[in-house]
Amino acid sequence: MMGMVLRRQGERLRPEELDLPDPGPGQVSIDIAACGVCRTDLHIVDGDLTNPALPLIPGHEIVGHIRSLGPNVSSFLAGDRVGVPWLGHTCGACRYCRMGAENLCDQPGFTGYTINGGYAEACIADAGYVFHLPGDADPVELAPLLCAGLIGHRSLKKAGSGERLGIYGFGAAAHIVAQVAIWEGRSVFALTRPGDDVAQAFAKDLGCAWAGGSDQTPPAELDAAIIFAPVGALVPAALRGVRKGGTVVCGGIHMSDIPAFPYENLWGERTICSVANLTRADAEEFLALAPRAGIRTQTEVFPLTEANEALDRLRAGHLTGAAVLVPGTPRTVRR
Repeated sequence: MMGMVLRRQGERLRPEELDLPDPGPGQVSIDIAACGVCRTDLHIVDGDLTNPALPLIPGHEIVGHIRSLGPNVSSFLAGDRVGVPWLGHTCGACRYCRMGAENLCDQPGFTGYTINGGYAEACIADAGYVFHLPGDADPVELAPLLCAGLIGHRSLKKAGSGERLGIYGFGAAAHIVAQVAIWEGRSVFALTRPGDDVAQAFAKDLGCAWAGGSDQTPPAELDAAIIFAPVGALVPAALRGVRKGGTVVCGGIHMSDIPAFPYENLWGERTICSVANLTRADAEEFLALAPRAGIRTQTEVFPLTEANEALDRLRAGHLTGAAVLVPGTPRTVRR
């Protein structure tokens, strides 16, 4: 198979011909149809997240079909459409796994970080962390749901049920979670990079009540805010925007340092929390909810061999929606 390989953090991915091993006990082999490009991939490539299992094939928003089954796998058949998310394995024995918080596992495996991922034509995955997907759906449209959608779903649960929701950073995760929140009857206020008229117009097209720059104050007091942009300075800004008792959710895996801010911004029982990874229950909930909510993803498709360009576009903030890699496919934008 061909895969895009990270040999050293801070360097470009290299296209390489690789052998795909046979699946071991409890594993499946998957032919990849599409893999989303997530900001976490960018953090891994750029070195913001340390200690990846190098050499590494990144990518953890995988959609494909089961090629073959390893021993002791009975939950899938060859040809099944499946998805593979960020959480690729847990120990099942630590205190967090025992208390139902497998997203906090002490000895986890992460797809595209400690386990080879989806920037390739095929992959091996632990069958216990693979999910059935509808066979008639577009794999490109499904791919962003496997992380952007799942982290957005977990972030929205952490934000609570308030009516007015602010979203800082309007990229792949935000454009999915905004659709869910609007479907639930909430008012969504989108805060983008200052001056990003394209992202603000996109947010309004999705039904957001207001869209402006992150240097602006929303026109209504927020019940909660979710921050997807990896910018620590947005935490004090979001705190100033939420009401007493409101919550600020940090939805990314990496963020620059949070600057000092006056205690009065936090006072009034405001809360700051982070979202760490996901659980399999999150995936089951969200993948069942997405079709009911009519979630549509906007994507830009890149050939697998153009993974570096997709990452460059994401790094520069030049994507609207999500980038998706597809083996042997010309670039297109899907709305």
